[in-house]
Amino acid sequence: MRMLSTRGGAAVSPSGAILRGLAPDGGLYVPGTFPAFTLEEIAELADKRYEERALTVLSRFLPDFETDELRRAIAGAYGTGFDCEAVAPLSRVGARAYALELWHGPTLAFKDMALQLLPHLLTLSGRKHGETREIFILVATSGDTGKAALEGFLDVPGTRCCVFYPEDGVSQAQRLQMVTTGGNNTHVIAVRGNFDDAQTGVKRMFSDAAFARKMDEQGRVLSSANSINFGRLVPQIVYYFSAYADLLKQGAVKPGDAVNFCVPTGNFGDILAADYAKKAGLPVGKLICASNENNVLTDFIRTGVYDIRSRAFYKTISPSMDILISSNLERLLFDLGGCDGEKTAALMEALKTRGCYAIGEDMLERLRARYAAGYVDQDGVRAEIERTWKEDGYLMDTHTAVASAVLRAYQRETGDRTLSVIVSTASPYKFGASVLEAVAGKAACEGRDDFACCEALSALTGTREPDSIRRLPSLPVRHGAVCEKDQMPEAVLEAVAGKP
Repeated sequence: MRMLSTRGGAAVSPSGAILRGLAPDGGLYVPGTFPAFTLEEIAELADKRYEERALTVLSRFLPDFETDELRRAIAGAYGTGFDCEAVAPLSRVGARAYALELWHGPTLAFKDMALQLLPHLLTLSGRKHGETREIFILVATSGDTGKAALEGFLDVPGTRCCVFYPEDGVSQAQRLQMVTTGGNNTHVIAVRGNFDDAQTGVKRMFSDAAFARKMDEQGRVLSSANSINFGRLVPQIVYYFSAYADLLKQGAVKPGDAVNFCVPTGNFGDILAADYAKKAGLPVGKLICASNENNVLTDFIRTGVYDIRSRAFYKTISPSMDILISSNLERLLFDLGGCDGEKTAALMEALKTRGCYAIGEDMLERLRARYAAGYVDQDGVRAEIERTWKEDGYLMDTHTAVASAVLRAYQRETGDRTLSVIVSTASPYKFGASVLEAVAGKAACEGRDDFACCEALSALTGTREPDSIRRLPSLPVRHGAVCEKDQMPEAVLEAVAGKP
């Protein structure tokens, strides 16, 4: 398998794509061809453990890795650190839906599913390509990727991880998870701006020749742990296969039955992984893209126009989705446009220079055949958390609730009765104050910070507050750097000088 740049650059191997992160022409790496799983092969996954399912899927997407290499990497990623044997279990929610719980890892968010594995894939890729320099990981986060990356790369030999987050754009728990991180190879820097500012700054550093030279002079090479890196995306494909296998095992579907997936997303990586699973043969029905008030993706899927010129940016109670520039959408555009790198590059240039682009009717028709979309505001999110707790006895976070509400609206509007899976992306205790307010009202939160709200939420619902959340307020803060959005390269160099 060869990996192509979405902007038409030269092909590389999967390990080369993982090591580089971003293509030299600024494009994202995508598979030139996709593996083709038969229904019989998919059915065989039903009786396998998550680690075995991961090995089956990853072996086909990453053919330049040896089977034993992948087996050891998978064991290192999922063998410890997850609080349930299933790793990514399914829970029934209502009559026609399941929740795919992706938050049983060390940082209580779905990013663990990829970022516990990525360090193994990245260091293996470095060895395969004779890379002797320190691999310097740059990350922009809207809340969850940052801690998951820090945890994954913590004191991994030959690597260093630097995370940027919007100073006022993450929850109290998310911020403390990051700034209390230990290790000799970690850096955390707040950006005075929003996530899009942080993400744009990281992308600019990858294309900044002078910055790359300075890193090289220090014996370092840049790479990424954001979902622009295919090594982040490919582990996410696994859990869609695993969810389908669990539905088969439970008798909820038969081999070949289609299943819809509703995914709360801002940067489009999680839902794109489901699309890639479908391209590899998984019987996926409709992919339902769920947004909060920052609903640029909903408008795009419905109209074919991506326009951020006059769009307001909202800070919401689902902060990991507070994004207007969805990086992984570029991969989908490349696919919809017939793998035409020049066409994709032109669309990305239009977004950069004019703040908008529009796809043609042929691309829009192909988009609508695979995707549906909807959004819900913060009041709707609170109402959905309250409803699912009272009616189904299921407690969900403020991002999962976006998907749950959008799925119900989609089902009402279309009459689609296909069995559906809600992708549950975070523990409700990462957003304890917002969840408590939803189930018990504002008065329940008065005089309490996020952590006191988590205690109250546990007492009220009888659900268990994770130890990692309970301990957070007592941990020492180790990272306090703050920078302007146009000073990110200088902030990196200063951070490195302070912790060589």
